[in-house]
Amino acid sequence: MPIHSYGREGDIPGTVDLSLVEGDDPVTGAGAGAGAGANSSYGQALYPVPTDDPNDPLNWPAWKKNAILVIIAAYSFLGNCSLVGPSVYISIYSEEFGISHADASGLISYPNLAFGFGSLILVPMYLKFGRRIVTLLSMAIFVAGLIGASRATTFSGLMIARVFHGFGSGVCESLPVQLVNDIFYLHERGKRIGYYTVCLCLGSTGPLYASYMLGGGYSWRLFFYVVAAFAGALLVASFFIVEESRFKRPEIVEASGSENVPSSESLEKPGSVQVESAAPAAPTIPRKPFLQTLVPWSPIDHEAEFFATIVRSFAYFCVPAVLWVITSFGIYIGLGALTFNYTFPLLITEAPYNWTATNSGLIALATVIGFGLALPFTPTSDRIAARLTRKNNHIREAEMRLPAIVPGAIISPLGLIVYGLTAERTLHWTGYFAGVAMTQFGSYFFFTFTLAYAVDSYFGETAEMLIAMNLGKQAISFGMGSYLLEWIQTRGYAVVIAGVFCAVAVVNNLMVVVFWVWGKNIRRYTAGSWLGRLGGKRV
Repeated sequence: MPIHSYGREGDIPGTVDLSLVEGDDPVTGAGAGAGAGANSSYGQALYPVPTDDPNDPLNWPAWKKNAILVIIAAYSFLGNCSLVGPSVYISIYSEEFGISHADASGLISYPNLAFGFGSLILVPMYLKFGRRIVTLLSMAIFVAGLIGASRATTFSGLMIARVFHGFGSGVCESLPVQLVNDIFYLHERGKRIGYYTVCLCLGSTGPLYASYMLGGGYSWRLFFYVVAAFAGALLVASFFIVEESRFKRPEIVEASGSENVPSSESLEKPGSVQVESAAPAAPTIPRKPFLQTLVPWSPIDHEAEFFATIVRSFAYFCVPAVLWVITSFGIYIGLGALTFNYTFPLLITEAPYNWTATNSGLIALATVIGFGLALPFTPTSDRIAARLTRKNNHIREAEMRLPAIVPGAIISPLGLIVYGLTAERTLHWTGYFAGVAMTQFGSYFFFTFTLAYAVDSYFGETAEMLIAMNLGKQAISFGMGSYLLEWIQTRGYAVVIAGVFCAVAVVNNLMVVVFWVWGKNIRRYTAGSWLGRLGGKRV
């Protein structure tokens, strides 16, 4: 039985009418079971509008949706883990290749930069050629780069292999959000993006595994062998499970006083669709057989503009909500993946701590604790938004997620102060763990809810927005990590981490107030500005 309830987007992107009209169901029969599983739509209409086509990703069974989410989230974990894991090898690389610690840290910084620029090419590719083929291609490049890194015998060879696998896996942060946008309803996205964010964040625990592989008596190469093996297994799983999710959803217009669900027959006609009856037609399009879903390629979307997509993505640096996501991700990735992982191994292996290099990766446990404490808050943005939507006569505004960010906005800067002062005054090692756990706890809120807010605000142009996000956040984190060690040696840990970085985080966190008060006005302005008209599209 197809889903009968659906929301209606307003004139302003990010404003959706989720009120139920006659004949609508908040969750119905087989459609709800397939599309939403056991989840509730909080008594509101479902959005986007599903069709009665069984090949519509919104109508896929729950097990398939969840399996795809697990695969792409695991890919995000491996991609990020492979980037920052070798940070504990900086001293080893310095000695083995006869380079300075600053040059050796480039093996972490430059792959991170390539990771961001990978999306500049791969995202337009998955728009034009399909999600599935780019997923498989990206994973294949990732595996090849990891194998190359494991066999490198020179600094330049290792750098090339690192940049190669960083570039290939760059799309692993765009694909999860795009696929969540493709296969889940609006009321489900916050929690699903949260699950993906957990894996993304846990990628920063890579140094823990890398350091203990040394403890087993193996060289630094083992880390790349292990990650390559898991990545290869993920490539095989993707081939059999990750089906193409690109779907041309027909536009719905009002007819006979109400809007209605499109039927299968409407898919054969381009443009908008009028439906005369509130009851959708019975499905006439068969579900693709399993073997057909394994075909790697999809029909080329001739409407998708490859180079224009790249150019338009840079315009999103002018969209305030997207810029906020960029600064939030860039700052907290720069702190968690680079600043902490660069400084802790150097601090903890010297007096008065004198830990072994094998144990220097234990700081990842603080990251696990921080994210673990934040994980129960994952559904809060969906629940708060649903409650505020009901109070607002079932009109959903993108800003209704934002109150969920407040706990993280307060705690994360405090963690930087704790870490910076502990390092400056060589206090007890638990101060490092407390500072990292507090900062990572707060960063989870910004990773999850700022991204969900931006997707809610401009989900019509998710792909181009994600390109800008990935480029921007990796550039910011690269800037924070480059020459960090020299800067700290010159100014001290308290000035750089507890002072400068903390102040930057506070300013970024306070933007939640700006968007809560003026967010809708900003969306209204961008919709009517040159940004909204760029390429005949809205933002």
